[in-house]
Order: sequence, then C-alpha cells, then structure tokens
Amino acid sequence: MISEAQFNIEVEGIIKNAIREDVGDGDHSSLACIPETATGKAKLLVKDDGIIAGVEFAKLVFNYVDSSLKIETLIKDGATVKYGDIVFYVEGSSQSILKAERLVLNAMQRMSAIATKTNFFVKLLEGTGTKILDTRKTTPGIRALEKWAVKIGGGENHRFALYDMIMLKDNHIDFCGGLTQAIEKTKQYLKENNKDLKIIVEARDLNEIREILKTEGVYRILIDNFNYEDTRTAVKLIGDTCLTESSGGINEETIRQYAECGVNYISSGALTHSVYNMDLSLKAV
Repeated sequence: MISEAQFNIEVEGIIKNAIREDVGDGDHSSLACIPETATGKAKLLVKDDGIIAGVEFAKLVFNYVDSSLKIETLIKDGATVKYGDIVFYVEGSSQSILKAERLVLNAMQRMSAIATKTNFFVKLLEGTGTKILDTRKTTPGIRALEKWAVKIGGGENHRFALYDMIMLKDNHIDFCGGLTQAIEKTKQYLKENNKDLKIIVEARDLNEIREILKTEGVYRILIDNFNYEDTRTAVKLIGDTCLTESSGGINEETIRQYAECGVNYISSGALTHSVYNMDLSLKAV
C-alpha cells in the first residue's frame, strides 16, 4: 500500500486540480455581488440517511481556499447520520465559502455514498472473519477520496494503483504464456529491480489453484468467478499457504455465502462504481 505521505500528496493534488477546474480565473458570480469584506456562516445539512464521510477532506478544502475560515465540527467522519442533521458550520469570508462550496459538496456526497455502501457490506459480513476490499474501479482523478471513504465505512483498501502491489490477472498470464511463467518472471523482476511488492495471482479454476500452490512467494490467491462449492474446495486446497480473496460479481445477496466459504477477503468494485450520492447541502445561516 502507498505511504501516508504519498496519500496526502494525492489528496492535495485533487484539491488543487478541482479548484483550478471549478474556479478558473475567478468565481465571478460571487465577485459580482458580494463585497470582498463580507463575512458569513454556513451549515452542512444532511438530507439523507447513511454514513457521513469527507468531513476531514472538507476542512482541507476550506483551509486551501482560505486558511482564515473557521470550522465547527458537530459530527465526525464515520458517524451514522439522518435527515436534518448538521455536520459542521463554516464561518468567515462569504466569497471563500462559496468558492469552496461545490468541491466540498461533490466530494462529501460521493464519499458518504461509498462509506454507506461499504458499511452495509461490512455488516453483512459480521461474524464471518471475512473483510471487504475495494478495487481500482474508481472515478479517474479522485481515487484517493473514494478509497478514503471505503476506510471510513469500515472496509479495507486493496492496492492503490499499479505501482504498489503485483497483481497477475488473466491477461498478464495469457500474454506471458502461462501461470507458472508469469509468477517466476515476476519474482525475478522484483529481485533484479530491488522491489519489495506483494504478489497476488488470479486463478480461474481449481487446476490453476493447484498450479499456483506449486510456486512459493505468492501473498494472496484471487479466487475469481468461482461458485460456492469450488470456492470452498479452493480454500481447503490453499489452507495456510497464503491468503485468499473472492471476487467477480459478488453482491449483497451472495456476499455472505462467499464469506462462509472461508475466504479472508472479498473484493467488490461496486463499493466505488455503483453508488448514489448522499443528498447534502451547504446552507447560509
């Protein structure tokens, strides 16, 4: 996984790029009718039910736009919220509040939706010992926020990108010419380039599970698109040799049954690519 420092760089880059995209050479609507010296106060109003996420990100945005803005936090990231709740107040330059408003809302609405869905999946897995993972199926440009939201919702992050973990999937294996070849070449590559990256290998059937187990150095086996029976068999074959992960079209109706097959992790792209934004508003008070 990426370091905290690298993650912070990603988040800072998101803020800079989003403000550039949204503000350009100025928020002319505010500049046209609101005096530069005007001050005001606004509240973040919840108009939905779920898990709130993005409060700490909102603070970073407000600080980036205007470090003199003051935020009073009433509800923290990860808390359950309902219609009518007030998450925070922000006070200071009216122009600054309006400049930051859309980025704060866009981010918090999506992050809260992801955290809410993740938390729903986490609850479905309670008592199984299986953990829910996100994937790289994220919105281009804001991956750090979406993976942050998964953590807030109680899930865990898979690899952040292509550079922080090795994941040998079907296309890698086929392009390379075979499963064993792909694993051995990967281990040699890591050795030659002095890189310490964990290796995950995707298996498409039980025969590939058996082939992977003949090679040392695999951190986790991705049991992809298996049915329940074959998943249970795969888990027994793997034993304590390495960790296990199920994936492939797993949803709220099937996730518990896959967890009960004994896998360590279940990964779901739906956590980040299939959510409906939470309804939030920033209202003047």
